[in-house]
This record gives sequence, C-alpha cells and structure tokens, in this order.
Amino acid sequence: MSTELVLWGTFLGTLLAAILRASAPIILSAFGGLISDLAGSVNIALEGIMLVAAFFGVVASAYSAIWFPEAPLWLHPWIGCLAGLLAGGMIAGLLAVFHLELGADIIVAGVGINILASGLTVFLLVSITGDKGSTATLTSYALPSLHVPLVNNIPVIGTILNGDGFAGHNIVVYAALLATPLLSLLLYRTRFGLRLRAVGENPDAALAAGISVKRVQYAALLLSGLLASLGGVFLSMGYLTLFQADMIGGRGFLALAAVFLGGRRPLGTLIAAVVFGASTVFAAQLGSYNVPSQIVFMIPPALTILALVFFNIQQRRRIARRITRAAGALRHT
Repeated sequence: MSTELVLWGTFLGTLLAAILRASAPIILSAFGGLISDLAGSVNIALEGIMLVAAFFGVVASAYSAIWFPEAPLWLHPWIGCLAGLLAGGMIAGLLAVFHLELGADIIVAGVGINILASGLTVFLLVSITGDKGSTATLTSYALPSLHVPLVNNIPVIGTILNGDGFAGHNIVVYAALLATPLLSLLLYRTRFGLRLRAVGENPDAALAAGISVKRVQYAALLLSGLLASLGGVFLSMGYLTLFQADMIGGRGFLALAAVFLGGRRPLGTLIAAVVFGASTVFAAQLGSYNVPSQIVFMIPPALTILALVFFNIQQRRRIARRITRAAGALRHT
C-alpha cells in the first residue's frame, strides 16, 4: 500500500472518528425526541434537559470526590453520570406534569423549560464556583473510554472505532451506536413499542383498546429525558471534562430536527444526526482558518433549515404522487 493511500486512510479515519464523537450527543437526544414524538408529545425541552444533565453531572462528580475522598477514583464519574441522568429525568418529569396534568401546551412548556435551564445553570454555576463561564475551578472527571479489540490493523475502520491513536472512544459513544438496534427492537418488537406508537397515531382508539394513554406518554417523556440527559452528560464528562455556560449550543434543536428529517424512524434519525454532527465538525474546522465566528456558528442551524425545507418538499411531492395515483385508480373504476 502506497504512502499516499495510508495518509489518506488515516485522514479519513480521523475525520470520521471526530464526526462520530460529535454526533453521539445528537444521536442520543434525537432518539429521545423520536420516542416522545411517536407517543404524540413533541419534546421541545431537549436542549434544556441536556444542559441541566451536563451541569449536575460535573458538579456531582466533583463533590463526590470531596465528600467521599476514600472512594475509588473510578466511582466519581459514575456518580456524576447518575446525578446528571436524575436531574435531566426530573426536568422531563416536570414537562410531563405541566403538559399531562396541568394542561399546558407542550411546545410553550418546553420553551419555558429551555429558558429556565439556561438561567438556572448559570445561577448555580456562579453560586458554586463564583465563575459565570465554566467549572474550571472544580476537579473534573470523565467517563471511561473503551477500546475495541482486533480492529486496529484494519485501515480506516480501526481509526473510526478506536479513535485517533487507537485510544478508544468514550463509553457513551459506543452506547449511541448500540442505541439504534436497541431502539428499533423496543419500538417494533415489544408490547410497549406497539402501545407507544398506537397512542401517538390515535390516542382515542388506544384509550378505547384499554391502553392508558397518559401512562404511556409519561413513560415516553421520561425515557426521552433520560436519553437526552445521557447526551448532555457526555458533553461535559466525555467530549469535554468541564461544564460551560450554554455548552449544548443548539444540539437539542438539531436532535429534534433529525427526528423529522429521518422520517421518524430510528435508522433515518441516526443518519440525520450524523449529518448534523458532521456539520459541527466542519464548523469547528472552519474556525481554525480565521473564518468569522458568526459564519461558523451559522452553519449547523442553516444546514438544519435547509434539510427541513428539503424534507418538506419531498413530503409534499410524495403526497401529490399518492393523490395522483388515487385519482387515476378512481377514473379506471
């Protein structure tokens, strides 16, 4: 194999590994949004849930080392992860109560929770660290990385699966990859998945069939919150090793867009999330070439808008073709 091919293979593998890391939080949050959407409850609060989980993950892991100094070091990041999941789950539960018990519009409630999460995390950040920007003054812990055996010698694939230098990816990255088949199994091969989709398609018919619509929607929103929380925890305890104010950077909204762009199916959602992850990597690369930061920050949302416009056009064409075929069938009867 020539030296140029080796260099190109290394470059491609490194690029795809970076895209995989950047896509992981979007994939997890998008799957959370997919579950709630299929249950008939669009979770607009994904951004706020990720932000709260990212904050409490870092703070809990740092304070666990202070409160339990004799505990093994590997335990502190897992305590932080658990705290982040619980905090994000509580925010998702709050959204569920507002919508399902108090009758609030879920879109308005979700927007309000996003605003609340942004202000709350900054307030707590200043209260705990005295810094409005980040938790750099706290000792940060990262979730462990895993190494896939027997693939290092495979060109490109080894670099993708084990990262640059074959050091392995964070455990949450592999969890994001495994989430696709597991979610497909949950949605299309289990009773819960059947009930969830039935509630989303026709809640009145589901209720008549004896399904507790409210209970299913509660479960969907809570599961949605846990998946989004895991994505937020990864950002502060895997992608980075600290919390920064508003560090989610619109990934929750990208995840929601990936649900619709992916046709509300697990594989399509995964592909759309990876495309959005690639856009964030591309934007970061442009930032190193003295491109104005305003243009860099515009790339992911601009790509999201263009993708959704394309999806809407395709949907309209598909509906028009169905109407045309139906009209033709009627004329021949």
